[in-house]
Amino acid sequence: MEPAAYMLRDIPHDERPRERMMQYGAGALSHAELLAILLRTGTRQESALHMAQRILNQAGGIRNLMDLSVEELMQTKGIGTAKAIQLKAGFELGIRVSAARSTERITIRSPRDAADLLMEQLRYLKKEHFVCIFLNTKNHIIAQETLSMGSLNASIVHPREVFRAAIKCSSASVVCAHNHPSGDPAPSPEDIQITQRLCEAGQIVGIDVLDHIVIGDGVFVSLKEQGLM
Repeated sequence: MEPAAYMLRDIPHDERPRERMMQYGAGALSHAELLAILLRTGTRQESALHMAQRILNQAGGIRNLMDLSVEELMQTKGIGTAKAIQLKAGFELGIRVSAARSTERITIRSPRDAADLLMEQLRYLKKEHFVCIFLNTKNHIIAQETLSMGSLNASIVHPREVFRAAIKCSSASVVCAHNHPSGDPAPSPEDIQITQRLCEAGQIVGIDVLDHIVIGDGVFVSLKEQGLM
């Protein structure tokens, strides 16, 4: 039987998440405490902190939270539309801040550079995400964008989406990447076909496709290095 949930009033004032954050800073808080602050309130039956811990347990850890949709969050007891949107907005903002910091003054010189940049963003996702890194003439990153989110085993990307985004940010070249939720980065026939289509389109518009990186669980494959493009 699950133990009774404690309420915020049962927690000493100086141990409550908001008060601890004010006193010690955000870095001192646990995942559950930070999530509780995003939730703001709990229910009559449980505190926001208890609810936050329950969400983390159900998600299987902090890494899986960012892949939850608003609809999936709303399936959790006590999470309505407003709370689900608050949480999803918070997760997305964190991802964007991380991506913005990671692209500052970074030069892509090798497939390893691109893989290192994207590994932690992509390796744990449950669906395929197709990401493009846009570079200037000196191979400095000027933008990064997720252009497609596919099923568990397929990601469909049309060249026009890639090069529309590339032209918009005045990119000289692009590195494409996507994850394999299975953890195995071995390129599929579809991966190779999409890569060849992108290279052909890039030649027409004058924007080089430098590589296509497939991200697995801690490992990656460069189609360029494999001679597949």
